[in-house]
Amino acid sequence: MTFSIVAADLDAGEWGVAVASKFLAAGSVVPWARAGVGALATQAYANIGYGPAGLDLLERRPASEVVDRLIAPDDGREHRQLGVVDAAGTGAAFTGGECTEWAGHLIGDVYTCQGNILTGADVLREMAGAFEAETADLTSKLLAALAAGDGAGGDRRGRQSAAVLVVRTGGGYLGETDVAVDLRVDDHPAPVAELARLVSIHGMLFPNPATLDFVEVDEDLARRLASALSERGFPVDAVSYSDQLKGALFSWIGTENLEMRWSEGAEVEREILRQLHIEV
Repeated sequence: MTFSIVAADLDAGEWGVAVASKFLAAGSVVPWARAGVGALATQAYANIGYGPAGLDLLERRPASEVVDRLIAPDDGREHRQLGVVDAAGTGAAFTGGECTEWAGHLIGDVYTCQGNILTGADVLREMAGAFEAETADLTSKLLAALAAGDGAGGDRRGRQSAAVLVVRTGGGYLGETDVAVDLRVDDHPAPVAELARLVSIHGMLFPNPATLDFVEVDEDLARRLASALSERGFPVDAVSYSDQLKGALFSWIGTENLEMRWSEGAEVEREILRQLHIEV
């Protein structure tokens, strides 16, 4: 009762799933992913057990074999739908013969799209086209596909929830987990648009370290930093990038939840400067 895309970005070492549905909190059921291993979506009359079992199988088997091994012992398989992408980026999918129309899947290079109770096959074709056309990171590609599917009609019953899950080794908060993105809109009249808003905020607060852009702090920039921080209640009288100024900046960054953009060196990340309205 949903539409989803499972995909990989092998260059970035990322795997992920995006999903939307007229179903409460689809993100708590459909998407599963493990860094370096793969990702899958379980839907229709979803067998949630496909999630953990599938990831375990992906540790040592290709996507097509994982699909076969999951559905073979399942007496309810004709009501199930499953999309899988393995560590090599190869996709495989299954749509049971008793899934509610329109139901089907489309497998491409490093991705698979699947859906049931859709307005038609165009939903998957539009998703695939949008995914292939987007040139940004995997999260952006997944979101583009989801928006395209939604725009093509999506779930023919309407809209309720949407979610995106992306994993990358060390991709989580301060590198402590592999969950790079895990955002859900559980109940909303425009869940895909709301998910896009959350992804935008997430990108600012929890950036991929590879995308950070640092600026060396010279005397002029130090003075401007001191002025901007003082205006925001973090008074500084330093005219160089001293321990006092650096400490005030660290305190402000923590207050604004921007610590993933912090640098221990004599440099400041460019988004930090933008947030302080400092042009460089």
